[in-house]
Amino acid sequence: MKQYLDLLRHIQTNGVIKGDRTGTGTKSVFGYQMRFDLSEGFPIITTKKIPMRLVITELLWFLAGNTNIKYLVGHDNHIWDEWPYKAYLKKLGKPVPKTDSDEWKKGLAQFILGIKHNDEFAKEHGELGPVYGKQWRSWTAPNGQTIDQIAQVVEQVKKSPDSRRLIVSAWNVADIDEMAKSGLPPCHCLFQFYVANGKLSCQLYQRSCDTFLGVPFNIASYALLTMMIAQICGLEPGEFIWVGGDVHLYLNHMEQVELQLSRTPRLLPKMLINRKVTDIFGFKTGDFMLDWYDPYPAIKAPIAV
Repeated sequence: MKQYLDLLRHIQTNGVIKGDRTGTGTKSVFGYQMRFDLSEGFPIITTKKIPMRLVITELLWFLAGNTNIKYLVGHDNHIWDEWPYKAYLKKLGKPVPKTDSDEWKKGLAQFILGIKHNDEFAKEHGELGPVYGKQWRSWTAPNGQTIDQIAQVVEQVKKSPDSRRLIVSAWNVADIDEMAKSGLPPCHCLFQFYVANGKLSCQLYQRSCDTFLGVPFNIASYALLTMMIAQICGLEPGEFIWVGGDVHLYLNHMEQVELQLSRTPRLLPKMLINRKVTDIFGFKTGDFMLDWYDPYPAIKAPIAV
């Protein structure tokens, strides 16, 4: 994953200091591209451990059209917890502590217990609004009907592989404010497929890129989605191309970045997918195995909410 380490160095060298919504501060560049040949191995970071289980359960959550964190919490996946908890505190009129404080951590733990064990609480406070799953699977058309973009694009890849309209968009302008109430407007907001020489490639546009914490997950997630759709459509995986808009490092991640850059990348692992699955919505968590993944230890960093 030299491409990713090169990006970290590029931000260090060329980035400008900018304010941000969270008040944390960032070092940022505008516009960057990384390309990953999926035949060379699965593009997951080896200079720190990325929990692939979390990537898989989040992706299946998206594909299920789900927008409530109860599904994720039930799969011991907590990467979305902070945003609905922050919204919950604001709804109650309570102050929002710093995310690295004991007060925040204790309150968040109690909140998650409520989501896990109380269906009514989860229904009210675990809902993120019309985020990825809603837009991917049931985009609301002007006539009130819904559009399943994932089913549609899979069918298009099969029937019209040369189409230049193999696109899925999560950036529904009419829903942005609603998404922001308990979750986030989509960061990875549009992706396009391309078929050539029997291979399926995917290019993602990501408007906002938390490069240390978020981007490694995004790369792995969309590389896996590309492989899944390739399998369903009888194609081989081609390239995954990542394009970032506001590409940034949070200022409280700089020490972690230096540690990661001190590590030498290891060989990429191989992603094995259950070949018996023939429906993009038929995948389960047990249908994936990341073989030969030998990363350095994880590097913890605070998340900005």
